[in-house]
Amino acid sequence: MRHDFASDNTVGWCPEARAAIDAAQAGATPSYGEDPWTAGAADAIRDLFGTDCDVYFVFNGTAANSLALAALCQPYHSVVCHELAHIETDECGAPEFFSNGAKLWLAGGEDGRLDPEAVRVLATRRSDIHFPTPRVLSVTQATEVGTLYRAEDLTALSGVASSLGMHVHMDGARFANAVAGLGCDPADITWRAGVDVLSLGGTKNGMGMGEAVVFFDRTLSTEFAYRCKQGGQLASKMRFLAAPWQAMLADGSWLTRAAHANAMAALLADGLRARGVELAHPVEANGVFARFSSGDVRALFERGWVLHEVVNGVTRLMCSWATTADDVATLLGDLDDVSELST
Repeated sequence: MRHDFASDNTVGWCPEARAAIDAAQAGATPSYGEDPWTAGAADAIRDLFGTDCDVYFVFNGTAANSLALAALCQPYHSVVCHELAHIETDECGAPEFFSNGAKLWLAGGEDGRLDPEAVRVLATRRSDIHFPTPRVLSVTQATEVGTLYRAEDLTALSGVASSLGMHVHMDGARFANAVAGLGCDPADITWRAGVDVLSLGGTKNGMGMGEAVVFFDRTLSTEFAYRCKQGGQLASKMRFLAAPWQAMLADGSWLTRAAHANAMAALLADGLRARGVELAHPVEANGVFARFSSGDVRALFERGWVLHEVVNGVTRLMCSWATTADDVATLLGDLDDVSELST
């Protein structure tokens, strides 16, 4: 079976990340993040964003999101997010678990992007003591349907949040793809736009594991290290989580790998459109959401393609740092074959 487009999690380490792991193997070094690779990676992230942020490394995105949200609110608070947000649909209740019960309130918005007015209406609909007070706004960049928030979009959302006394968290599992797609300074779509905390994704960008939790507002990270330890996220050999960050930020491959994935998604989208396949959402990062006929999806599966079907007859196809133009051409060729068979 071919899992090329099933997810950007299905491929392995990119060469730069793997080389960094090999380099970190040499000799003995202090543990639990006291090593030079962890310090260097944290400094590289500070340089990337141009600000003195507080940086922590964890194993995966669920931990990054859940522990970050838990640091921002109390159990009697709530988190406002998009109805398609990963923290709502795919975290198995981890944000609620680690926050000891904070509620997730779901707002709408086209193409996976939160609508500021929808956020305001939801967050202000009640203010009595029987209702969990909204304390955090969580946005996803790139969104769950592959679209992007521009700097002005985030500024508008954070303005609403600030007016209501809410912190802003960003789930940046595909943040590199967003920066590559927008061609912007990373600071412009984070702290300059009002984001307080970022879950910065590495796994989907070519690392085998490892995300960073970045507190632009350092006052919010008080005792966060203890949350990481208690949550099973304090790696004793932290250098193996941190070393790929240091290497890929230093040589720019974190961005070139993401840009390549985006380019392959654009190539795939063009090929699908040329064949009359409707796209459910704009293609702005490394994901393509297509409305195939059910027969074509089944036929592609029978030919060995594993694709992820989401709601309402939409199939998600994700491109990665390892996707090639030949991979795209092969899928499109098989689509041509199965489409002809069904006519």
